Amino acid sequence: MSRRGRLWPMPVSVVVALLLAVLPMPETVQALRPFWLALVVAYWVIEEPDRAGLGFAFVVGIIADLVSGTLLGEQALRLVVMAFILQRFRAQLRFFPVAQQALAIGGLLLNDRVVNAAVHLLLGLPQLHWLYWVAPVIGMLLWAPVFLVLDALRLGRRSR
Repeated sequence: MSRRGRLWPMPVSVVVALLLAVLPMPETVQALRPFWLALVVAYWVIEEPDRAGLGFAFVVGIIADLVSGTLLGEQALRLVVMAFILQRFRAQLRFFPVAQQALAIGGLLLNDRVVNAAVHLLLGLPQLHWLYWVAPVIGMLLWAPVFLVLDALRLGRRSR
């Protein structure tokens, strides 16, 4: 184990996020599914910038495109845009309280929806249902638990 943290939580968290992304859900709540991969990639870009950067976001996005059957490169583009913004503001975000980080992540998830809508518009694909715009709020609310779980796994903290 390195001084900064463990290595295994990164790939395991990505696999769990991929599984949550393809988990079957009823059509009525499908639109409310948060972008789990974005939350996981955001955590790793903020906390482990030497191991997770634009290349990490791109590879995870390509794998997500292959697993979910979406347009090849769509999720990769979305995750790279998010990772780029996170890298730019990492120094500030890292020292925000988790509640303020959640607001910033909510803004990034909303930006992700804008990028997604732009890709669909440029390619002439049907636009997403309006309920898909609620998912960033759910992702923002999930940021604190995701952050705390991944932080505990990365640092090896034990719950008592």
